[in-house]
Amino acid sequence: MNTVHDLRVFLLGLATTAVLLGQADPREAMRHAVAAEASNWRIARNYGFLQRVELRRLDAQGRLKLTEVETYDITLPEGTPYRQLIQRDDRPLPASEEKKERENLARSSAARRLENAGERAKRLFTYENRPEWQRDAWQEMLDAFEFRLVGEERLDGRGLLVIQAIPRQEYQPRSRTARLFRSLQGRFWVDQQDFQIVKVEAEVTDTISIGAFLVRVAKGSRATLEMACAGDRVCQPDRLQVFASARLGLLAVLRIEQTVHYSRYTEAPASRISTAATP
Repeated sequence: MNTVHDLRVFLLGLATTAVLLGQADPREAMRHAVAAEASNWRIARNYGFLQRVELRRLDAQGRLKLTEVETYDITLPEGTPYRQLIQRDDRPLPASEEKKERENLARSSAARRLENAGERAKRLFTYENRPEWQRDAWQEMLDAFEFRLVGEERLDGRGLLVIQAIPRQEYQPRSRTARLFRSLQGRFWVDQQDFQIVKVEAEVTDTISIGAFLVRVAKGSRATLEMACAGDRVCQPDRLQVFASARLGLLAVLRIEQTVHYSRYTEAPASRISTAATP
């Protein structure tokens, strides 16, 4: 054992940790993370996947009332998603229902194949630009929150920066979606090497009203999103957990726990046309 070498390595580790926790700019790290996520979307939108949705409804005392489990196969016939129910409660659908699902998919695919060039271009353009509001809000998040570096963790050999996001109450949102940021706080786990976001936790800190107060999400509701990064470094959702209380209009409070698992990502055939310009 080379004692001098080991001591140098130990001191270097301490110095690196000090830089990460004391001098690293968490806002700059988040800026890179936002850019990485935009790149992910451009690639990930070409993938189909399986989506298993487990929904648990609770009563006012938090006791389980109902559990529903549905599995969907999200494919991209003719370039845009189609969501087909394939299992319920982790069992195949009854034959009649399975046949109906297959027929609906066939009809949708046939209708897409019969489109003229303009209709096809419009459909693809709409899908590819559908989350523009999400990306706009994602970019605005950099201004809407104060970011603090609160630690460092390791996951599967990867070094992660742990960044706390605290809303800036003085911030004037530029979009309707960004107004929700005032009632949220969160934490991000960001890869130190490529700035991919591998995990996000969010919590509602004040009641959120959506759709002219038709839905009010209660304080304390929370969600966790975990990402899985493939060999080409594209990160896709792996698991989403939601614990929420909400009031729908004048109805009683709805309490739910939902877990969504994503799997079997499959790249769609290269059959899409360019939508670089608005049709």
